[in-house]
Amino acid sequence: MHAMTSSGKTIALIGKYNAVGMSESLNELAHFLADAGHTVVFDHDSAQNLDLMAYNAMSVADIGRHADVAIVLGGDGTMLGIARQLAPYDVPLIGINQGRLGFITDIPRDQMISAVGEILGGKHIEEQRCLLQAIVVRDGEQIFSGVAFNDIVLSRGAGSGMIELRVDVDDHFMYNQRSDGLIVSTPTGSTAYALSAGGPILHPALGGIAMVPIAPHALSNRPIVLPETSVVRVEMVAGRDASVNFDMQSFADLTHKDQVIISRSTHKITFLHPQSWNYYHTLREKLHWNEYPSVEGALN
Repeated sequence: MHAMTSSGKTIALIGKYNAVGMSESLNELAHFLADAGHTVVFDHDSAQNLDLMAYNAMSVADIGRHADVAIVLGGDGTMLGIARQLAPYDVPLIGINQGRLGFITDIPRDQMISAVGEILGGKHIEEQRCLLQAIVVRDGEQIFSGVAFNDIVLSRGAGSGMIELRVDVDDHFMYNQRSDGLIVSTPTGSTAYALSAGGPILHPALGGIAMVPIAPHALSNRPIVLPETSVVRVEMVAGRDASVNFDMQSFADLTHKDQVIISRSTHKITFLHPQSWNYYHTLREKLHWNEYPSVEGALN
């Protein structure tokens, strides 16, 4: 973990630069941090597109090497992309949403200054999230590798029929599955595509790996949660125009007999939340779960 000293941190700001109001938000936050004695840097894309040349601009790799904290303004998609790139560097992340509440960009824009001040002052909840990594093997050769914060998804082409997959876990045969695809998800990703495909919600502290079939031919094919130490090997047995996606942001085409070998990444992401944050509140807000008064309140 980078040092979280009481003052004089190097803080990177990364914004979804094409979002409405982003320039104002980044400038406001930069001024606040600079006035508090911190060194503010921006990623190259934000600096160039938002005309923030008063501050140093860095590549994401340099941010990883030099920043004590990275603050990401945008939505969960913006955070996913940055978190994957910063994962090897162990830089804690703070997420601020410009619009809708995110699962991982959890600080509302109108609470940005107070929340960031609180967190940098040492009043925060620290939370670690795991990632998945995978390689694609064709004829014994690795042809692609990727890292996913949410999920790794094998899926059929838009115009083709079902695909057939053979799944082995830790070199034990599990099943052959005919389906539209298979989602292999982290706990973070359990509230994304996996949830819409009928998968379970995994609390982030669990660290398991969820496998969720997409529209399986056999209704007995059910989601299963595996230990986080598992190595999952998925082989393309039959089907055309299939692909494997990493967080829906990078992908490789798959052909007959290709294997996708999935395991937990050695890297973890650390998020810093305000002390008022809790996971269940986020679930309620995002999934529109009903809230009822307590029994005691109802009886009084």
